[in-house]
Amino acid sequence: MKYSFVLAALLVTVASGGALAADPAAAAQKAGCMACHAMDKKLVGPSFKDIAAKYKGQGDAVAKLSDKVRKGGSGVWGPIPMPPNPDTKIGDADLKEMLAWILKA
Repeated sequence: MKYSFVLAALLVTVASGGALAADPAAAAQKAGCMACHAMDKKLVGPSFKDIAAKYKGQGDAVAKLSDKVRKGGSGVWGPIPMPPNPDTKIGDADLKEMLAWILKA
């Protein structure tokens, strides 16, 4: 009985076109973010703590950062560009959850 409920919930999620939201840290790792970013030190890109500090108190920070992640860009944190990250690399729900997690760093 217990397993049929879990299976039914999984089928509804998959049928609706969604995916089960991953842990934000795992989503960041899977999407390749951790190749250039770290929690508390600059690598190629800024640390998550620096990003959180820059956007602290901005109510639209998740939307701004979502746009930056999707489109990529350069010049805000230095000359090295960040490539665009399409929804095939990280889904919208996982991206939103990951950005909320970063902003709490």
